[in-house]
Amino acid sequence: MLFLVFQLGPDRYALDVHCVVEVLPLLDIKRIPQAQPAIAGICNYRGVPVPVIDLNQLMSNRPAQARFNTRIVLVRYREDDTNERLLGLIAEQVNETVKRDAADFIDSGVDGGAARYLGPVAPDAAGMLQWIHVEMLLPPALRALLFKAQAA
Repeated sequence: MLFLVFQLGPDRYALDVHCVVEVLPLLDIKRIPQAQPAIAGICNYRGVPVPVIDLNQLMSNRPAQARFNTRIVLVRYREDDTNERLLGLIAEQVNETVKRDAADFIDSGVDGGAARYLGPVAPDAAGMLQWIHVEMLLPPALRALLFKAQAA
């Protein structure tokens, strides 16, 4: 399998590239006044408004820094078996892809609590790499806020 790797501080995370539509530069984002901190806003993707969340804010309660390698990773977010939406993820240090077998990832043995999206880990020369499950990324309340207008 091929994974897109990004960092959150010193920690490395991986997204299965099968859910990635495109990796975009940090575009202008339309901010949404009084939105939850994790909601960065809306970006325009080929004429379609796409909600964007800040992974740093969601996962560590600090906003992503606008750096050269900070990107918007556009993913297919599956709400259920029939509904798939586009979702933008702001991620820092989006620098590489790695090829790993799914069997290389093992259960961390730690309960992620509300962070259900934290999947198994795989050790490598650079440390631990943790798989992020995109379909579990959004808590129900945040998912309802982001996709309310599209569902109507």
